[in-house]
Amino acid sequence: MDTSTGGGAPANLDHVLAPVNYLADRSERPVAYLYEPPEGVPLRSGKNVKEQMTIRNGRPLAWQLTLDDQGFALVNHKTAVRNFYDDTEVKAVYYQEVAELVMQATGAQRVVVFDHNVRNGLKMPERKAGIREPVKFAHNDYTLKSGPQRVCDLLGDEAEQLLKRRFAVINVWRSIAGPILESPLAVCDAQSMKLDDFVRTDLKYRDRTGEVYSIAFNPNHRWYYFPKMAKDEALLLKCYDSATDGRARFTAHTAFEDPTSPSDAPPRESIEARTLVFFA
Repeated sequence: MDTSTGGGAPANLDHVLAPVNYLADRSERPVAYLYEPPEGVPLRSGKNVKEQMTIRNGRPLAWQLTLDDQGFALVNHKTAVRNFYDDTEVKAVYYQEVAELVMQATGAQRVVVFDHNVRNGLKMPERKAGIREPVKFAHNDYTLKSGPQRVCDLLGDEAEQLLKRRFAVINVWRSIAGPILESPLAVCDAQSMKLDDFVRTDLKYRDRTGEVYSIAFNPNHRWYYFPKMAKDEALLLKCYDSATDGRARFTAHTAFEDPTSPSDAPPRESIEARTLVFFA
């Protein structure tokens, strides 16, 4: 696997200062809806606070940022997918590419690609139905509870045996158009976080309730981003790891308003594919 990072043009700056949206009110359990909630109910409950954070350019350090240490890794990765808005093509072509990439990056015994989201920064109605906009709120996709639950939900009778061994949930994130110039993704070094920073949050679907983590502010957080990520690069994010041996278990992440973005920057277009990763 080529772990060099020449695919995107690096920014001259070694960091930017930008606001990160954190959860401010921990007095009640937050709730977020992935569909239009009942009348009078907000899409996301809880009070948020914008904290000005240093977000470092990760490109000069990319060779030393790893899934097990920081919780994320940038790699070069070409794809044969021509249209990421075509679900059939994504599932037929990209899922296999992602499985091979994650297996090679982690040394896993088995990788199951089970879901993906395409995101576009256009506002409705210009954004196509079913396409989500970037999430500009610090979060992590799985929790101590929902990580194992996802294995049970998806793999049924196999789950009991699989959960006896180490497993992880890893997202693969990439641009699906030109270089990312607007709403880039920031990721937080897992070594700068503590478990108390992660706040359990209900994620409401029409047919079920999942659980994610919202993130509470901690001045020790070290944020990174990779300027101008290109289509032939991929960012691997570890959103859950069952291992408790000191390696990264969760990776907080968020889209953010980059103060260096050109005023005419095209809206961000990206995809994240989610994988269950099983180890021997």
